[in-house]
Amino acid sequence: MNTASRKIVISQPMFFPWVGLFEQIRLSDVYVHYDDVQFPQGRSFMSRVQIKTPAGIQWLTVPVKREEKQSIKDVLIDDCQRWREKHLKTLQFNYAKAPFVDEMLSLVESTYSRDTPLLSELNIVAIEKTVEYFGIKRSFLRSSDYSIQASSSEKLLQLILYLNGTVYITGHGARNYLDHELFERNGIRVEYMDYQRAPYAQLHGDFNPHVSILDLIANVGCAGVEFIRSPTKYWRDFINESKG
Repeated sequence: MNTASRKIVISQPMFFPWVGLFEQIRLSDVYVHYDDVQFPQGRSFMSRVQIKTPAGIQWLTVPVKREEKQSIKDVLIDDCQRWREKHLKTLQFNYAKAPFVDEMLSLVESTYSRDTPLLSELNIVAIEKTVEYFGIKRSFLRSSDYSIQASSSEKLLQLILYLNGTVYITGHGARNYLDHELFERNGIRVEYMDYQRAPYAQLHGDFNPHVSILDLIANVGCAGVEFIRSPTKYWRDFINESKG
């Protein structure tokens, strides 16, 4: 790519997600919280995430009030449950021996102190505070701030064009629905993440790259930014390798 490329990442706001999401953010020039599409039915990473414990994987879940065909930006947190207090106790107990547990807990407490009834707002705050913690400076936008009346690949394309993007960076799930040729016809290069899953020192057994970013913070601290480093791969190469 030439030096004038403008890299756009668009992703639904997930709850303290894994390192891979932050690798996308680090590679981007502009990151868009994709908050005006339908909230997934069933379980999703927008309301839960994995952590490591001595007994194996455990889920941290934010309870939500579900309705049919909700937009992500409209999903309400169910605050009848004392989930914030439960999360903090769970994290404190399972990461008590981690060298940077206090920094991790401070980040979580700061996020949870934001008084919002909306899941998307909580997740956006969590993501942006984490990026700030690692010293990564990026531009953040929300798709709901733009009136793009389209869906699927066309909606993504129109948003990228509006933002003067030239490169769209995405995770692996997009290969199942993205119209790559549409992007190419409109001068947008699609690149997929080439996740390296770089290992770092973890508690509780074998390395697991898919747990919450909170695990990296607790174990490595702000120096963990060095493990947020995966590159990308041109979509044709990615698809061909996937078929092989």
